[in-house]
Amino acid sequence: MEQAQLELQLKVWKELAISKQVLMRTATDALKLDPNCSQDELKVALETFIRKISKADAEVVQAREQAKQAIADLEKKLAITERAQSVAEASAADLKAKLENTTQEIAIERAAAAKEQQKLKTLFAEKEKALKAINTALADTPENVLKKMNTFKKQKQDEADARREVEASFQTLRREKQQQDQKTASVQENSAKLVTQYRDVHALSLKLHEQLKSLEAKDLPVVPELDDTLIQAIENPDAKPETKAKDKEKGKK
Repeated sequence: MEQAQLELQLKVWKELAISKQVLMRTATDALKLDPNCSQDELKVALETFIRKISKADAEVVQAREQAKQAIADLEKKLAITERAQSVAEASAADLKAKLENTTQEIAIERAAAAKEQQKLKTLFAEKEKALKAINTALADTPENVLKKMNTFKKQKQDEADARREVEASFQTLRREKQQQDQKTASVQENSAKLVTQYRDVHALSLKLHEQLKSLEAKDLPVVPELDDTLIQAIENPDAKPETKAKDKEKGKK
């Protein structure tokens, strides 16, 4: 029993030794070491390799973080680019609309310019026609030109004489009207005085007539009534007949 257990242990140790040797050989091959190197050399190489692996892992983590940050930056730039593209598209649409409006305005202005040009052509043709007529008139013979000038001068002289005669007639009429107005004013003033005296005399006559009647005088003449129509005509010569009639009725009342 002990013999079998011992053999088993030997077998296990043998396999472990073989596995260790294979592992060391694999490690030395991987680390590019001499297969007969010592354990210390292998340990140093393994520690160096482990440090390199740790450093590589750290670099991988850092690279991942950098890549993540770069991706985030790219996403931001992409968002900015998309917004800029939207703005650019809106600006392009606006510019397109403005271009269409400008094209329409240019077409309208061209039509207006063409119309104005046609008007100018028509006006130029009329002016040219008038100029030709003037040139034709100026191309007349000196005798006819002198005759026309004399006729024109005589017409102007006749017009000036007629204008002076009319002005002289107006001045004469003004003087006559002023004289007539002065005479009319004088007559109206004198007539007003006479009307006042006439009324005073009539009032005095009525008063004396009443006094004589109280004394029982016989054969007294009748005092005639005032002629209101005549008085109104004298006082208001420019009044209308209706106004005179109303004034007469007021006088009776």
